[in-house]
Amino acid sequence: MMSTIVAATKWPTWQQAWIASLVCFVLYVALRRIRPSRFTELALSGLRELVVLTGLYGLWRTAKKLPLTQSEGAIERARRIVEFQESIGLPTELSLQEFVVRYDWLGWSSAAYYIGMHVPALFAFLIWMFVRHRDQYARWRNVLALTTAGCLFIRFWHVAPPRFLTDLGYQDLSEVYDMSVYGPVGTGVSGQFVAMPSIHVAWAAVIGFGVIAASPSRWKWLFAMHLPLTVLAVSATGHHWWLDGIVAFGLVGLSLAIDEGVRRAWRAWRGSVSASELGGDGRKNVGVGSEGAELGKFGDHVVG
Repeated sequence: MMSTIVAATKWPTWQQAWIASLVCFVLYVALRRIRPSRFTELALSGLRELVVLTGLYGLWRTAKKLPLTQSEGAIERARRIVEFQESIGLPTELSLQEFVVRYDWLGWSSAAYYIGMHVPALFAFLIWMFVRHRDQYARWRNVLALTTAGCLFIRFWHVAPPRFLTDLGYQDLSEVYDMSVYGPVGTGVSGQFVAMPSIHVAWAAVIGFGVIAASPSRWKWLFAMHLPLTVLAVSATGHHWWLDGIVAFGLVGLSLAIDEGVRRAWRAWRGSVSASELGGDGRKNVGVGSEGAELGKFGDHVVG
């Protein structure tokens, strides 16, 4: 069972992501040559999003390979986080870990949730949003992209997770329950010293806030529980500090503000272009209207 969970976390490589993005782009270009129909329009819309999403995933995985990280001092940065959290009165992650370890099923569940829900939950959210709430899909896709970019930028300055501070009593619960995807430092599906900020929490926040904002159903609160469960799982397993999640929340908020600002600017620009399409006599100015047509279509797709 445990080996099955670990095997399921072998996500596509950066090479596979770029290949998938290229294939989707080629299919998109080819399908545009077919006579328009309801099916082709739907297929084109789906392929266009797959190009964007597989490209973003490929960019994320590629950026993790760049030799720009600052691993030296990662342990010291982690200790400074411990000191800062103590200074502002946050409870220690160790107390949470000791609690879940006391109940074996909680410890196992925390490790399984950490390793098994991160990417599948995001895929499920994006598909659900695209199919059921297309009018809000672009906003949350943009927020996801901006948030991930912010996480990647901050992660160039490495911070060790709690599991490396064994002198304070922390354990790696993924190792304890034989669910680790890391192995020796420098191997595994992700970096070892990339606790700050938590992409697990950042993506869970996009999912949680997106579900609450988009769905009118009372069931949305159940699915939004993915966010607090993720926060607890990443801390209990020894993979993240509370501050990692707090910074991730801040990035999501900043991304929402940027997206809204761009939308307002875009609407203002489109409004001015539409107004300029009409001359002083009320007739359409064809020259002005034709300029930036393709840019307008692309921008409308991005901002939704």
